[in-house]
Amino acid sequence: MPAYKDEKTGTWYCKFYYIDWTGTRRQKMKRGFKLQREAKDWERNFLEKQSESPDMTFQALYDLYLEDIGSRLKKSTVIVKQRYMEYRLLPYFKDKPIKEISPADVRKWQNGLIEDGLKPTTQHNIHSQLNAILNFAVKYYGLPRNPCSVAGSIGSSKADRMDFWTFEEFKAFIADIDNPMHNTLYSILYYSGLRCGEALALTPEDIDLDKKVIHVTKTFHRFHNEDVITPPKTKNSIRSVPIPGFLCIQIRDYMNRLYGLKSSDRIIPLIDCSVRAALRRECAKSGAKQIRVHDLRHSHVSLLIELGFPAMLIAERIGDTVEMVNNIYGHLYPSRHEEVADRLEQLVSN
Repeated sequence: MPAYKDEKTGTWYCKFYYIDWTGTRRQKMKRGFKLQREAKDWERNFLEKQSESPDMTFQALYDLYLEDIGSRLKKSTVIVKQRYMEYRLLPYFKDKPIKEISPADVRKWQNGLIEDGLKPTTQHNIHSQLNAILNFAVKYYGLPRNPCSVAGSIGSSKADRMDFWTFEEFKAFIADIDNPMHNTLYSILYYSGLRCGEALALTPEDIDLDKKVIHVTKTFHRFHNEDVITPPKTKNSIRSVPIPGFLCIQIRDYMNRLYGLKSSDRIIPLIDCSVRAALRRECAKSGAKQIRVHDLRHSHVSLLIELGFPAMLIAERIGDTVEMVNNIYGHLYPSRHEEVADRLEQLVSN
């Protein structure tokens, strides 16, 4: 597996023959590597992917898996999967041939996630990505079995408890937020139930202040230091959310402060990690209960439930399904079983 140096540029390149999927012998060349080793590694990974064999490394499998899901899943979903895999799977399994990944390897990797103190739901989600990519190898690339099926899963698909702020807690918190951008963002999240990425993607043309409506048509991601705008999470997520008049006044006042704001500019030009860091700091400073940014969405739903709104209306407002609302927030609804018994008693008595 030789590599060659380009004397003009001082970089390395690889040049080799391979057999494509039709059985045709072809030549491949790739230039621009800074190191000889990088050129050889690229050639090896390319040939491993062409061989469709469990001898390939996990890195080669990852490249194939990413190519496959790229044409089948929404870009936002692919980005989430990439984050999990690049930060939690590749550093551990990257150079290991997939046929040599054993249940013991998976267990050791799982233990690392647990020892890192990740939340049970995060553990479960990361493990699901490993399980999915190895199932892909079993189905299409000759891996005899998925070691995850022997090792078992970790974490939980549902959080043990759900954090949220009551209305009084939110009022006390927001009163201490002097930063106009942060104050406006938290108010939008709390009073509209938007996901953080949906709020970060908002532009002036998405907000009809006269009709008091926010139109949700996209979501924002920062990935590989690039701003990415994609459609929302699901079809249900494309929606129009009525907002109260006081929030319209706040948004209008805030946007009027933004010099040169264009209709297509993001009104909250932040990224998700900076929003998370700011919320942690501001909770600590104000003495408010520490919650996640996504918990502002939970807080909105809990407020609507307290105000007596039904699951169907809440689902439409937050861009999700009635089933999801019942599964996640059902325990917040007041029990009405005794009311049912009393109504039946009245019916028979009369």
